[in-house]
Amino acid sequence: MKKVLLTGMVGILTLGALAGCSSEDKHTSQAAVDANDSLETIVEKAKKEGEVASVGMPDTWANWVGTWEDLDKKYQIKHQDTDMSSAEELAKFESEGENGTADIGDVGISFGPLAAEKDLLLAYKTTYWKDIPDWAKDKKGEWLLSYTGTISFMTDTKNVQNPPTSWEDLVTGDYKIAVGDVTKANQAQFSVLAAAMANGGDEKDIQPGLDYFKKLAKKDRLSSVDATLANIEKGETDVTILWDFNALNYRDQIDKSRFKVTIPKDGSVISGYTTLINKHAPHPNAAKLAREYILSDEGQINLAKGYARPIRENVTLPEEVKKQLLPDEEYEAAKPVKSNKDWDQTAIELPEKWQSEVLVHVKK
Repeated sequence: MKKVLLTGMVGILTLGALAGCSSEDKHTSQAAVDANDSLETIVEKAKKEGEVASVGMPDTWANWVGTWEDLDKKYQIKHQDTDMSSAEELAKFESEGENGTADIGDVGISFGPLAAEKDLLLAYKTTYWKDIPDWAKDKKGEWLLSYTGTISFMTDTKNVQNPPTSWEDLVTGDYKIAVGDVTKANQAQFSVLAAAMANGGDEKDIQPGLDYFKKLAKKDRLSSVDATLANIEKGETDVTILWDFNALNYRDQIDKSRFKVTIPKDGSVISGYTTLINKHAPHPNAAKLAREYILSDEGQINLAKGYARPIRENVTLPEEVKKQLLPDEEYEAAKPVKSNKDWDQTAIELPEKWQSEVLVHVKK
């Protein structure tokens, strides 16, 4: 259920406090956080806190397990995660307030500004602040991307002889295309944006993307099959539109020789995921240290091992890790989100437009 966009911020989850984290512990930790602390002081305080509680950062997503293991080994910081969607993470921070039980979360880029607007976050820029592109962070350091994803095509070559390399190829084919649930899935909504960008649209003008998928729907080309690993392995999808890190991960888990992963050469969108530190984190310094480590060379390499592309371009990846990813030249036509504000508004309106303009043409 990782990274599902739930319209209206529904699905608030109230979870029990971490074992061993009393209200007195939280008060002590909150009093111990200081925006002027040096990294050395943060490390010292984080070690005393001894644990970090994350939400939406499970071991299997983008190889988070590597980072949690490193934090334990290097700093003796234990970890536990509760997997949930981006919207649920914010809802948890907001509903628990000063009684927060979560320290850090990982959410789609649209949720960073929303969380900041709701005053839910503890700012921390890390020592790698200058390495992060301006489009991928806010000025205060309340949110900043750790890694990027780019919309890609994952083609099952058992079903499709000529894998599409562009949106133009995709629309002229005769196979089924799985895009996911645009009414609530973050990945699926960015797929529509990618199609829009390839056809003259942008974050503010999603209509070319809607028109594109309307054309596919009228041709009975949209698949209703869920784009799960199991369904892809069974061959129930022909071409699946996914974040590149998901597509590459699935490809290698099933059969690298069977699937072709491509970034559409006529345009795609680059987005990503940002860590959020809870303003009322019970272990705020451990959360700061976690973000610091995630942006370090080691942390960025850990993410790349999970097929995510590091946000810091000046990190040198080991050759065996680099080979897991697509070559840089594949991304020449891919562009980052230019205006988060415009996209946030479009994303709110997109589910209804998808239902009224595209789904009405899908054959039952």
